Amino acid sequence: MQGNTSLKYNYLIILSILLALAACSGEKKPAAGLAAGAPPPAEVDVITAKTASIVMTQDLPGRLQAYRSAQVRARVEGIVEKRNFTEGSDVTAGTSLYQIALRNYQTAYDAAKADLAVARQTLERYKKLKEANVVSQQDYDLNEAKFKQAEARLSKAQEDFENTRVPAPISGRIGRSQVSEGALVGRGDATLLTTIEQINPLYANFTQSESEISRLQQAIRAGKLQRSASAKVELILEDGSIYPHPGKFLFSDMAVDPATGTVSLRAEIPNPRFDLLPGMFVHIRFPQAIADKAISLPQRAVQINPQGQFVLVVDVEGKVAMRPVKTGSMAGSDFVISEGLQGGEQVIVNGVQKAKPGSVVKPVLWNPDAPLLGGSPAVAAPAAK
Repeated sequence: MQGNTSLKYNYLIILSILLALAACSGEKKPAAGLAAGAPPPAEVDVITAKTASIVMTQDLPGRLQAYRSAQVRARVEGIVEKRNFTEGSDVTAGTSLYQIALRNYQTAYDAAKADLAVARQTLERYKKLKEANVVSQQDYDLNEAKFKQAEARLSKAQEDFENTRVPAPISGRIGRSQVSEGALVGRGDATLLTTIEQINPLYANFTQSESEISRLQQAIRAGKLQRSASAKVELILEDGSIYPHPGKFLFSDMAVDPATGTVSLRAEIPNPRFDLLPGMFVHIRFPQAIADKAISLPQRAVQINPQGQFVLVVDVEGKVAMRPVKTGSMAGSDFVISEGLQGGEQVIVNGVQKAKPGSVVKPVLWNPDAPLLGGSPAVAAPAAK
């Protein structure tokens, strides 16, 4: 009995120790759980609104046009014996494009040269006879007229002979051939053979409404804006990307089209790699005026709800607040803020889905060249003032 009592006593001691250890272990878990239950504030990309001198721009639709275009037509009648170019290739002015049967024109050219040689010899002989008073002035004038007629016939025969090789009138990219070997051309009319277009550079033709021009001029006269002296323009392609070669603004028409109420404008766009083609639809971004002490923000920073446009700002405590704004013109791809911001505010650019008004966030300076938050390096933003 005494042995059993000793065993039970030892068993109770061991059980007490195990329960104490279990209790200690259970007390540590809630502490760890409390630490895990306080997640850090969500990170958002912010940009500090700053006042600066801003070049206001406008994007207008337009189409590209060849810088020069020339229709190649048959200037003499004959059978096309050969085509000397590859369709879609670049040709140089004066290059032979087609060969028209030249036998008859060669003969006429040789005959005209012979006639001119005879007329020249005859005129020289009559000149000596006239100086010796052997022939009259009238006879000399008649032979001089024959000589000039022979010169004209030779000039025409030479031109026709040269036109049998159909030279390129300008340098540029040649299009599809409208005729094939064996075709009779030039009978009755100047047959269209092909077309050459100079596409480096290109013209960009676009229009601006009369009302927009009037509002801009009124703002400049009132001193609200300054006229931009820059002639640089950018081309925006159909996919929204910016063409890498800037162009220059050339002119605007002096009259308004009464049918459309618009003014025609034109710019010149470089095309060194022939990436652009005549007839392409594009948008032209060109400078209109300069605004002093203006604020611009990326388009993604400006949100809209039924009450209008707004941005989300972060205060010194990291709290998010909604700020109603109004946008005016554009500065490149950015909105110009006409009302709602004074400058110095930290405006959320990325991460608006994480930032609810009244919530606390961690502002990170926005890097426009980096990917969106989640994969980009973050730099802690200074507190807003």
